[in-house]
Amino acid sequence: MNRQIYLDNAATTQMSEAVRQEMEPYLAENFGNASTSYAIGTEAKAAVTKVRELIAETLHAKPDEIYFTSCGSESDNWAVKGIAGAYKTKGRHIITSAIEHHAVLNSCEYLQKLGYRVTYLKPDGNGIIAPEEVRQAICADTTLISVMFANNEVGTIEPVTQIGKLAKERQIIFHTDAVQAYAQIPISAAQMPFDLLSASAHKFHGPKGVGFLYIREGTQIPSFIHGGGQEGGRRAGTENVAGIVGMGKAAELAFKNMRSRMQRETMLRNYLMERVMHEIPEVRINGHRTKRLPGNISFSFRGVEGSALLILLEEDQICASGGSACNTGESRISYVIEALDVPEEYAPGTVRLTLSGETTKEEIDAAVESLKRNVDRLRN
Repeated sequence: MNRQIYLDNAATTQMSEAVRQEMEPYLAENFGNASTSYAIGTEAKAAVTKVRELIAETLHAKPDEIYFTSCGSESDNWAVKGIAGAYKTKGRHIITSAIEHHAVLNSCEYLQKLGYRVTYLKPDGNGIIAPEEVRQAICADTTLISVMFANNEVGTIEPVTQIGKLAKERQIIFHTDAVQAYAQIPISAAQMPFDLLSASAHKFHGPKGVGFLYIREGTQIPSFIHGGGQEGGRRAGTENVAGIVGMGKAAELAFKNMRSRMQRETMLRNYLMERVMHEIPEVRINGHRTKRLPGNISFSFRGVEGSALLILLEEDQICASGGSACNTGESRISYVIEALDVPEEYAPGTVRLTLSGETTKEEIDAAVESLKRNVDRLRN
Protein backbone atom coordinates (compact mmCIF):
# COMPACT_ATOMS: atom_id res chain seq x y z
CA MET A 1 0.00 0.00 0.00
CA ASN A 2 1.80 3.09 -1.25
CA ARG A 3 -0.76 5.88 -1.23
CA GLN A 4 -1.93 7.49 2.00
CA ILE A 5 -5.58 6.86 2.83
CA TYR A 6 -6.93 9.78 4.81
CA LEU A 7 -9.86 8.83 7.05
CA ASP A 8 -9.69 11.57 9.69
CA ASN A 9 -11.80 14.26 8.07
CA ALA A 10 -13.50 15.15 11.37
CA ALA A 11 -10.11 16.39 12.59
CA THR A 12 -9.48 18.47 9.48
CA THR A 13 -10.00 18.27 5.74
CA GLN A 14 -7.62 18.84 2.88
CA MET A 15 -8.06 22.31 1.47
CA SER A 16 -9.35 22.02 -2.08
CA GLU A 17 -7.35 23.36 -5.02
CA ALA A 18 -10.25 25.62 -6.02
CA VAL A 19 -10.17 27.21 -2.56
CA ARG A 20 -6.42 27.77 -2.74
CA GLN A 21 -6.76 29.46 -6.13
CA GLU A 22 -9.56 31.68 -4.84
CA MET A 23 -7.41 32.78 -1.89
CA GLU A 24 -4.17 33.38 -3.78
CA PRO A 25 -4.89 36.90 -5.11
CA TYR A 26 -5.63 38.06 -1.54
CA LEU A 27 -2.26 36.75 -0.41
CA ALA A 28 -0.46 38.66 -3.15
CA GLU A 29 -1.61 41.64 -5.21
CA ASN A 30 -5.00 42.12 -3.49
CA PHE A 31 -3.41 42.46 -0.06
CA GLY A 32 -5.35 45.52 1.10
CA ASN A 33 -6.80 46.06 4.57
CA ALA A 34 -10.59 45.83 4.31
CA SER A 35 -10.95 48.79 6.68
CA THR A 36 -9.16 51.25 4.36
CA SER A 37 -10.82 53.51 1.80
CA TYR A 38 -8.55 53.26 -1.26
CA ALA A 39 -8.98 50.76 -4.09
CA ILE A 40 -7.20 47.66 -2.80
CA GLY A 41 -8.90 48.15 0.58
CA THR A 42 -12.38 48.54 -0.87
CA GLU A 43 -11.76 45.47 -3.06
CA ALA A 44 -10.92 43.49 0.05
CA LYS A 45 -14.01 44.78 1.84
CA ALA A 46 -16.17 43.86 -1.15
CA ALA A 47 -14.77 40.32 -1.07
CA VAL A 48 -15.55 40.00 2.66
CA THR A 49 -19.08 41.34 2.11
CA LYS A 50 -19.65 38.85 -0.72
CA VAL A 51 -18.67 35.93 1.52
CA ARG A 52 -20.87 37.20 4.35
CA GLU A 53 -23.81 37.19 1.96
CA LEU A 54 -22.93 33.73 0.68
CA ILE A 55 -22.61 32.19 4.17
CA ALA A 56 -25.90 33.81 5.17
CA GLU A 57 -27.58 32.30 2.12
CA THR A 58 -26.37 28.80 3.01
CA LEU A 59 -28.00 29.17 6.44
CA HIS A 60 -31.13 31.00 5.21
CA ALA A 61 -30.04 33.87 7.42
CA LYS A 62 -29.30 37.59 7.04
CA PRO A 63 -25.80 38.81 6.16
CA ASP A 64 -25.61 41.01 9.26
CA GLU A 65 -26.15 37.89 11.41
CA ILE A 66 -22.81 36.40 10.26
CA TYR A 67 -19.65 37.32 12.22
CA PHE A 68 -16.26 36.06 11.08
CA THR A 69 -13.93 34.57 13.70
CA SER A 70 -10.62 32.70 13.76
CA CYS A 71 -12.09 29.23 14.36
CA GLY A 72 -14.89 27.19 15.88
CA SER A 73 -13.34 27.34 19.34
CA GLU A 74 -13.40 31.14 19.29
CA SER A 75 -17.00 31.08 18.13
CA ASP A 76 -17.95 28.71 20.97
CA ASN A 77 -16.12 30.83 23.54
CA TRP A 78 -17.80 33.99 22.32
CA ALA A 79 -21.26 32.40 22.38
CA VAL A 80 -21.02 30.79 25.82
CA LYS A 81 -19.11 33.51 27.69
CA GLY A 82 -20.84 36.33 25.85
CA ILE A 83 -24.37 35.19 26.58
CA ALA A 84 -23.49 34.34 30.19
CA GLY A 85 -22.21 37.87 30.69
CA ALA A 86 -25.03 39.60 28.81
CA TYR A 87 -27.80 37.86 30.76
CA LYS A 88 -26.19 37.55 34.20
CA THR A 89 -28.73 39.86 35.80
CA LYS A 90 -31.47 37.45 34.72
CA GLY A 91 -29.68 34.37 36.00
CA ARG A 92 -26.46 32.37 36.18
CA HIS A 93 -27.55 28.88 35.18
CA ILE A 94 -26.35 27.19 31.98
CA ILE A 95 -27.40 23.85 30.50
CA THR A 96 -25.05 21.93 28.23
CA SER A 97 -24.17 18.30 27.52
CA ALA A 98 -21.38 16.11 28.85
CA ILE A 99 -20.22 15.38 25.27
CA GLU A 100 -19.68 18.92 23.98
CA HIS A 101 -16.42 20.01 22.38
CA HIS A 102 -13.84 21.22 24.91
CA ALA A 103 -14.33 24.78 23.66
CA VAL A 104 -17.81 24.68 25.23
CA LEU A 105 -16.96 22.49 28.23
CA ASN A 106 -13.92 24.53 29.25
CA SER A 107 -15.81 27.79 28.77
CA CYS A 108 -18.47 26.46 31.13
CA GLU A 109 -15.85 25.39 33.66
CA TYR A 110 -14.39 28.90 33.50
CA LEU A 111 -17.81 30.38 34.19
CA GLN A 112 -18.32 28.04 37.14
CA LYS A 113 -15.25 29.60 38.75
CA LEU A 114 -17.02 32.95 38.41
CA GLY A 115 -20.07 31.68 40.28
CA TYR A 116 -22.24 30.31 37.48
CA ARG A 117 -24.07 26.99 37.81
CA VAL A 118 -23.77 24.52 34.95
CA THR A 119 -25.86 21.40 34.36
CA TYR A 120 -24.07 18.80 32.21
CA LEU A 121 -26.66 16.48 30.66
CA LYS A 122 -25.67 12.86 30.04
CA PRO A 123 -26.53 11.34 26.66
CA ASP A 124 -28.24 8.02 26.17
CA GLY A 125 -26.30 5.03 24.87
CA ASN A 126 -26.57 6.32 21.30
CA GLY A 127 -25.16 9.72 22.19
CA ILE A 128 -28.48 11.57 22.04
CA ILE A 129 -29.37 14.37 24.47
CA ALA A 130 -33.05 13.87 25.23
CA PRO A 131 -35.19 17.03 24.95
CA GLU A 132 -37.14 15.90 28.02
CA GLU A 133 -33.88 15.90 30.00
CA VAL A 134 -33.31 19.46 28.86
CA ARG A 135 -36.84 20.44 29.91
CA GLN A 136 -36.35 18.98 33.38
CA ALA A 137 -33.02 20.79 33.81
CA ILE A 138 -34.45 24.25 33.07
CA CYS A 139 -34.62 26.51 36.11
CA ALA A 140 -36.00 29.98 36.67
CA ASP A 141 -32.50 31.43 36.30
CA THR A 142 -31.43 29.46 33.19
CA THR A 143 -30.11 31.87 30.58
CA LEU A 144 -28.29 29.64 28.08
CA ILE A 145 -28.65 26.17 26.61
CA SER A 146 -25.70 24.97 24.49
CA VAL A 147 -26.00 21.59 22.77
CA MET A 148 -23.95 20.63 19.73
CA PHE A 149 -25.60 19.94 16.38
CA ALA A 150 -23.65 16.71 15.84
CA ASN A 151 -21.02 15.02 17.95
CA ASN A 152 -17.47 15.14 16.66
CA GLU A 153 -16.43 11.74 18.04
CA VAL A 154 -19.38 9.43 17.36
CA GLY A 155 -21.28 11.40 14.72
CA THR A 156 -24.70 11.40 16.43
CA ILE A 157 -26.97 14.22 15.24
CA GLU A 158 -28.74 15.85 18.17
CA PRO A 159 -32.43 16.88 18.27
CA VAL A 160 -31.53 20.57 18.12
CA THR A 161 -34.88 21.68 16.72
CA GLN A 162 -36.80 20.22 19.67
CA ILE A 163 -34.25 21.57 22.16
CA GLY A 164 -34.37 24.98 20.52
CA LYS A 165 -38.17 25.05 20.78
CA LEU A 166 -37.94 24.32 24.49
CA ALA A 167 -35.50 27.19 24.89
CA LYS A 168 -37.70 29.55 22.90
CA GLU A 169 -40.76 28.67 25.01
CA ARG A 170 -38.87 29.75 28.13
CA GLN A 171 -37.10 32.73 26.49
CA ILE A 172 -33.71 31.09 26.96
CA ILE A 173 -30.87 31.64 24.49
CA PHE A 174 -29.93 28.51 22.54
CA HIS A 175 -26.45 27.99 21.06
CA THR A 176 -25.40 25.04 18.92
CA ASP A 177 -21.85 24.07 18.01
CA ALA A 178 -22.26 23.06 14.35
CA VAL A 179 -18.54 22.75 13.57
CA GLN A 180 -19.01 19.13 12.47
CA ALA A 181 -22.42 19.64 10.87
CA TYR A 182 -22.23 22.88 8.85
CA ALA A 183 -21.69 22.14 5.14
CA GLN A 184 -22.14 18.42 5.85
CA ILE A 185 -25.92 18.33 6.35
CA PRO A 186 -28.69 20.93 5.70
CA ILE A 187 -29.10 23.59 8.39
CA SER A 188 -31.62 26.44 8.28
CA ALA A 189 -31.77 29.40 10.65
CA ALA A 190 -35.20 30.17 9.19
CA GLN A 191 -36.60 26.79 10.21
CA MET A 192 -34.53 25.85 13.26
CA PRO A 193 -34.84 27.86 16.50
CA PHE A 194 -31.18 28.36 17.43
CA ASP A 195 -29.95 31.83 18.40
CA LEU A 196 -26.23 31.22 17.86
CA LEU A 197 -24.33 28.73 15.71
CA SER A 198 -20.58 28.05 15.45
CA ALA A 199 -18.71 26.80 12.37
CA SER A 200 -15.11 26.40 11.16
CA ALA A 201 -13.80 26.44 7.58
CA HIS A 202 -11.21 23.69 7.85
CA LYS A 203 -13.92 21.10 8.48
CA PHE A 204 -15.31 21.53 4.94
CA HIS A 205 -12.15 21.83 2.80
CA GLY A 206 -11.49 25.47 3.61
CA PRO A 207 -8.41 27.01 5.24
CA LYS A 208 -7.49 26.72 8.91
CA GLY A 209 -7.68 29.84 11.04
CA VAL A 210 -11.13 31.11 10.02
CA GLY A 211 -14.70 30.39 11.07
CA PHE A 212 -17.89 32.23 11.89
CA LEU A 213 -20.52 32.73 14.55
CA TYR A 214 -24.13 33.16 13.51
CA ILE A 215 -25.93 35.51 15.92
CA ARG A 216 -29.67 35.80 15.39
CA GLU A 217 -30.89 39.37 15.06
CA GLY A 218 -31.97 40.75 18.43
CA THR A 219 -29.71 38.47 20.51
CA GLN A 220 -27.88 40.50 23.14
CA ILE A 221 -24.19 39.62 23.18
CA PRO A 222 -21.21 41.86 23.96
CA SER A 223 -18.08 42.32 21.88
CA PHE A 224 -15.63 39.45 22.27
CA ILE A 225 -12.50 41.26 21.09
CA HIS A 226 -12.27 44.99 21.80
CA GLY A 227 -10.50 47.35 19.45
CA GLY A 228 -11.62 48.68 16.09
CA GLY A 229 -15.03 48.60 14.49
CA GLN A 230 -14.68 45.40 12.45
CA GLU A 231 -17.54 42.90 12.37
CA GLY A 232 -20.10 45.48 13.33
CA GLY A 233 -17.97 46.55 16.28
CA ARG A 234 -18.44 43.14 17.94
CA ARG A 235 -15.19 41.41 16.97
CA ALA A 236 -12.26 43.77 16.50
CA GLY A 237 -9.16 42.94 14.48
CA THR A 238 -8.03 43.27 10.89
CA GLU A 239 -10.02 40.84 8.80
CA ASN A 240 -8.34 37.67 7.53
CA VAL A 241 -9.45 38.46 4.00
CA ALA A 242 -7.76 35.52 2.28
CA GLY A 243 -9.08 33.09 4.87
CA ILE A 244 -12.62 34.50 4.64
CA VAL A 245 -12.51 34.29 0.84
CA GLY A 246 -11.31 30.69 1.09
CA MET A 247 -14.09 29.80 3.52
CA GLY A 248 -16.62 31.33 1.16
CA LYS A 249 -15.39 29.28 -1.78
CA ALA A 250 -15.34 26.11 0.33
CA ALA A 251 -18.92 26.74 1.46
CA GLU A 252 -20.04 27.44 -2.10
CA LEU A 253 -18.57 24.14 -3.30
CA ALA A 254 -19.89 22.18 -0.32
CA PHE A 255 -23.46 23.36 -0.73
CA LYS A 256 -23.42 23.01 -4.51
CA ASN A 257 -23.25 19.19 -4.35
CA MET A 258 -24.33 18.54 -0.76
CA ARG A 259 -27.22 16.15 -1.49
CA SER A 260 -25.28 13.87 -3.80
CA ARG A 261 -22.22 13.96 -1.52
CA MET A 262 -24.35 13.05 1.51
CA GLN A 263 -25.84 10.09 -0.34
CA ARG A 264 -22.45 8.85 -1.50
CA GLU A 265 -20.77 9.25 1.93
CA THR A 266 -23.71 7.54 3.64
CA MET A 267 -23.48 4.62 1.21
CA LEU A 268 -19.74 4.23 1.81
CA ARG A 269 -20.15 4.66 5.57
CA ASN A 270 -22.80 1.94 5.68
CA TYR A 271 -20.64 -0.31 3.50
CA LEU A 272 -17.74 0.16 5.91
CA MET A 273 -19.94 -0.47 8.94
CA GLU A 274 -21.41 -3.64 7.47
CA ARG A 275 -18.06 -5.09 6.42
CA VAL A 276 -16.46 -4.45 9.81
CA MET A 277 -19.44 -5.77 11.76
CA HIS A 278 -19.61 -8.96 9.66
CA GLU A 279 -15.90 -9.63 9.23
CA ILE A 280 -14.38 -8.67 12.59
CA PRO A 281 -15.74 -10.38 15.73
CA GLU A 282 -16.49 -8.55 18.98
CA VAL A 283 -16.86 -5.01 17.69
CA ARG A 284 -19.48 -2.37 18.41
CA ILE A 285 -20.51 0.83 16.68
CA ASN A 286 -20.70 3.94 18.84
CA GLY A 287 -23.40 6.52 18.28
CA HIS A 288 -26.81 6.25 16.66
CA ARG A 289 -26.93 3.84 13.70
CA THR A 290 -28.90 6.18 11.42
CA LYS A 291 -29.11 9.61 13.08
CA ARG A 292 -25.46 10.32 12.41
CA LEU A 293 -23.28 12.40 10.12
CA PRO A 294 -22.88 10.83 6.67
CA GLY A 295 -19.14 10.22 6.94
CA ASN A 296 -18.58 9.51 10.65
CA ILE A 297 -18.05 6.02 12.10
CA SER A 298 -16.74 5.14 15.57
CA PHE A 299 -15.82 1.51 16.29
CA SER A 300 -14.80 -0.10 19.58
CA PHE A 301 -12.94 -3.43 19.32
CA ARG A 302 -12.97 -5.71 22.33
CA GLY A 303 -9.59 -6.56 23.85
CA VAL A 304 -7.63 -4.05 21.75
CA GLU A 305 -5.73 -0.88 22.62
CA GLY A 306 -6.92 1.81 20.26
CA SER A 307 -3.60 3.67 20.38
CA ALA A 308 -1.74 0.55 19.24
CA LEU A 309 -4.27 -0.07 16.48
CA LEU A 310 -3.85 3.48 15.20
CA ILE A 311 -0.08 2.99 14.98
CA LEU A 312 -0.54 -0.19 12.94
CA LEU A 313 -3.07 1.56 10.69
CA GLU A 314 -0.55 4.32 10.11
CA GLU A 315 2.04 1.74 9.13
CA ASP A 316 -0.45 0.75 6.42
CA GLN A 317 -0.65 4.43 5.36
CA ILE A 318 -4.12 4.88 6.87
CA CYS A 319 -4.83 8.03 8.87
CA ALA A 320 -7.51 7.61 11.55
CA SER A 321 -7.97 8.74 15.15
CA GLY A 322 -9.23 7.65 18.53
CA GLY A 323 -11.64 10.58 18.73
CA SER A 324 -11.37 14.35 18.79
CA ALA A 325 -7.98 15.74 17.75
CA CYS A 326 -8.35 18.15 20.68
CA ASN A 327 -8.13 15.19 23.09
CA THR A 328 -4.80 13.88 21.79
CA GLY A 329 -2.39 13.26 24.66
CA GLU A 330 -5.14 12.93 27.25
CA SER A 331 -6.60 9.76 28.79
CA ARG A 332 -6.77 6.73 26.56
CA ILE A 333 -10.57 6.60 26.83
CA SER A 334 -12.32 9.78 25.73
CA TYR A 335 -14.94 11.48 27.86
CA VAL A 336 -17.48 10.98 25.05
CA ILE A 337 -16.99 7.20 25.02
CA GLU A 338 -17.21 7.17 28.82
CA ALA A 339 -20.43 9.21 28.72
CA LEU A 340 -21.97 6.66 26.33
CA ASP A 341 -21.21 3.89 28.87
CA VAL A 342 -19.27 1.83 26.34
CA PRO A 343 -18.34 -1.41 28.18
CA GLU A 344 -14.87 -1.31 29.73
CA GLU A 345 -13.68 -4.29 27.68
CA TYR A 346 -14.49 -2.34 24.48
CA ALA A 347 -13.87 1.31 25.36
CA PRO A 348 -10.02 1.32 25.13
CA GLY A 349 -10.22 -0.10 21.60
CA THR A 350 -12.05 2.84 20.06
CA VAL A 351 -11.09 4.26 16.67
CA ARG A 352 -12.86 6.87 14.58
CA LEU A 353 -12.91 6.78 10.78
CA THR A 354 -14.33 9.85 9.03
CA LEU A 355 -14.86 10.05 5.28
CA SER A 356 -15.02 12.90 2.78
CA GLY A 357 -16.47 13.37 -0.67
CA GLU A 358 -13.12 12.22 -2.05
CA THR A 359 -13.07 8.86 -0.23
CA THR A 360 -13.32 5.85 -2.55
CA LYS A 361 -14.69 2.33 -2.16
CA GLU A 362 -11.20 1.00 -2.83
CA GLU A 363 -9.87 3.00 0.13
CA ILE A 364 -12.65 1.64 2.33
CA ASP A 365 -11.78 -1.91 1.29
CA ALA A 366 -8.10 -1.30 2.06
CA ALA A 367 -9.01 0.12 5.47
CA VAL A 368 -11.18 -2.90 6.30
CA GLU A 369 -8.43 -5.32 5.35
CA SER A 370 -5.98 -3.39 7.52
CA LEU A 371 -8.41 -3.39 10.45
CA LYS A 372 -9.03 -7.12 10.13
CA ARG A 373 -5.35 -7.94 10.01
CA ASN A 374 -4.25 -5.62 12.78
CA VAL A 375 -7.11 -6.27 15.22
CA ASP A 376 -6.33 -9.97 14.90
CA ARG A 377 -2.63 -9.26 15.36
CA LEU A 378 -3.22 -7.25 18.55
CA ARG A 379 -5.60 -9.85 19.99
CA ASN A 380 -3.09 -12.62 19.40
